[in-house]
Amino acid sequence: MLIYRGLSRISRISTKTPFGRRWLPSHPLLSGASHSAAAAAAAEADSSVKVLGCREAYSWSLPALHGIRHQIHHQSSSVIEDTDSQEQLDPFSLVADELSILAKRLRSMVVAEVPKLASAAEYFFKMGVEGKRFRPTVLLLMATALNLRVPEPLHDGVEDALATELRTRQQCIAEITEMIHVASLLHDDVLDDADTRRGIGSLNFVMGNKLAVLAGDFLLSRACVALASLKNTEVVTLLATVVEHLVTGETMQMTTSSDQRCSMDYYMQKTYYKTASLISNSCKAIALLAGQTAEVAILAFDYGKNLGLAYQLIDDVLDFTGTSASLGKGSLSDIRHGIITAPILFAMEEFPQLRTVVEQGFEDSSNVDIALEYLGKSRGIQRTRELAVKHANLAAAAIDSLPENNDEDVRKSRRALLDLTQRVVTRNK
Repeated sequence: MLIYRGLSRISRISTKTPFGRRWLPSHPLLSGASHSAAAAAAAEADSSVKVLGCREAYSWSLPALHGIRHQIHHQSSSVIEDTDSQEQLDPFSLVADELSILAKRLRSMVVAEVPKLASAAEYFFKMGVEGKRFRPTVLLLMATALNLRVPEPLHDGVEDALATELRTRQQCIAEITEMIHVASLLHDDVLDDADTRRGIGSLNFVMGNKLAVLAGDFLLSRACVALASLKNTEVVTLLATVVEHLVTGETMQMTTSSDQRCSMDYYMQKTYYKTASLISNSCKAIALLAGQTAEVAILAFDYGKNLGLAYQLIDDVLDFTGTSASLGKGSLSDIRHGIITAPILFAMEEFPQLRTVVEQGFEDSSNVDIALEYLGKSRGIQRTRELAVKHANLAAAAIDSLPENNDEDVRKSRRALLDLTQRVVTRNK
């Protein structure tokens, strides 16, 4: 765990913007540039409203599972640690207005000339099926938690314009992240032959595999256009690496050897590529755009990485203990597709004979029953939750290690980020 207690304290002076109190980044305009240059940049920020440029400023259930579910509910209180005795904040309500702006802008960004492609691309951006919007919430909170105030005073109006410009660029990261995420869901559903997603029919089930693949490709192309508009090569590299990781992780899942399939290390590496890389690198991009130090950018990355791992580990638990209605997709979907996740891997450590069942595969439903029986007798579910809590605590430690700051909005956002680490491991859907 990286802890940077010795970092210098950030200035407590802040500025009001249309998005509340904001902190400004290091910026070429702020180090020796003339007032006229700064004003020109502010005017450019205000006049830039291109949507594509991202610059607009405005159960399947078995009897054996009942015992497992009872075990989980009984043990949850002993696993989850209460790390914040302060007033609890609703992280989603803090950024609710911006989330609405992002949702509208995303629907505009995925408009296509061909009606059928437009319908497919906007399928999971329509009102009511946008999902939990977890990633944009994390990124907007991280933006407030990390933004810096420029040390020297600027002329009236320029400071607010630069703060607004920064916030718009950070919103763009949230939009890009959501488009990459949804594109990966569309492609995953085709590969997994899924028929439901977010409580409705999956796109491949409704419109066919070909259109689902094309819609995912289209979203990635729109994300690339928006990414290029930021004109920041380091940020472009980070998000391009995410796409590479998504492909690598999916390939790892499809082409495992017997030993790899039963390896926890292999599983965690694959999980990072498929789930945690997106949120960790996006958090780091938020820090870089804010002009933060390399040390703070690493802390932002560590928060996203560990939060993403904790999120997926709980997803793995819910695949066994949740219902299709609560998950918005079929429960037990992983094991029925032959995907071995943490609960089964931990159960295998207690009952080595389970490996024989895993190697036989789960095309035969009786093998699913046998695996669930072993899982019910093991601590597989409990140990997966404990591992999720460990990563959630590491994420919280990254936030606690950020340079001290007494600004009210910054402190609220950091508390909200801490609250998310608990919400991730206590959720049931």
